[in-house]
Amino acid sequence: MKFSCEKNLLVSAISVASRTVAMKSAIPALEGIYIRAGVKVMLSGYNLETGITVGVDAEIRETGEAIFPARLFFDIVRKLPDDTVEVSVDENFKVSIRGGISSFSITAMSAEDYPELPDVESEKGVVLPQKQLKEMISGTIFAVSENQARPIHTGCLFEVADDGITVIAVDGYRLALRRWTPEGGVGRQMKFVAPAAALKEVEKILTDSDDDCTFYLGTKHILFTIGEATLVCRILEGEFLDWRRVLPENNPIKLAANVSAITDSIERVSLVISEKLKSPVRCTFGDQTADFRTISTIGTAHDVCQIAGDGKDLEIGFNCRYLLDALRAVPDGECMLELSNGLSPIVLTPCDDTRRYSYMVLPVRLKAGE
Repeated sequence: MKFSCEKNLLVSAISVASRTVAMKSAIPALEGIYIRAGVKVMLSGYNLETGITVGVDAEIRETGEAIFPARLFFDIVRKLPDDTVEVSVDENFKVSIRGGISSFSITAMSAEDYPELPDVESEKGVVLPQKQLKEMISGTIFAVSENQARPIHTGCLFEVADDGITVIAVDGYRLALRRWTPEGGVGRQMKFVAPAAALKEVEKILTDSDDDCTFYLGTKHILFTIGEATLVCRILEGEFLDWRRVLPENNPIKLAANVSAITDSIERVSLVISEKLKSPVRCTFGDQTADFRTISTIGTAHDVCQIAGDGKDLEIGFNCRYLLDALRAVPDGECMLELSNGLSPIVLTPCDDTRRYSYMVLPVRLKAGE
């Protein structure tokens, strides 16, 4: 194998593909990065759960394939002084790497034992702007469960309907939902749960541009195509929570709030809350004001924020971090706070009628002195 290409392109490709290289594996080949020179140079990392492949335009002098030590190869190419990198591998898997006045010789492995990445057969994928998919993932993934007792909730549910895409995450204490409804619709119907670990890698690859990305659903895997990169992962199996049943939609109390102002207020009172103590924030929603108080062994804190509407002096407690996570995920400057009573969840929704997002947080029972 012998090829030359732009240094920056190769560095970027190694960086992306290396994210799914196995740290430790019974298959030694998976601990390296698979490189194949054909029409393009293709780089792959695979840990048997998730695989990433990235293509790089290059001048191919000899085709071939080998397994490179991922970290070492990345460090060498990144430090080369020239804009062009030359890579060659001989029959004994000795690798020569050249750039400008620098040259390196390292050892690769045969690619014979490298397993094939799963093949996803699908007639038609779902196409959407990269920034839209990125926003839906980042706006929900923080609410994914970390409890392996319910593996299905360690991923995000994708519901694709003719009119749009809905992404949902739940962890037993909160729910995050983002919805995209393009003018022309989606024209596809599918439903799957993608693991959070894989979606975090998808999020890193995505840009904030309007360039298209596509995902394809197979029988056991989902494939994301993003520019020159593809990511394939196994979908999670099981019964996801019936989120429509638990997400209240007709709360009697609706309050409009400036997201930045209410976030700042809660952040201030959270200064006397530690991760170990986890004292709740006591919220009292009155007429045009929201009152926040916290009491812990560290100290006490009180803050007031202006809101629009009358909360009828409803008092309710919340896990401070969960409430802040929801507020920070709101993409608008203002949102609606929807409430019912002191034992029912709060739901953050848009001030308009689009229902582009919903963030639900379950309350915490308040004790005397909290």
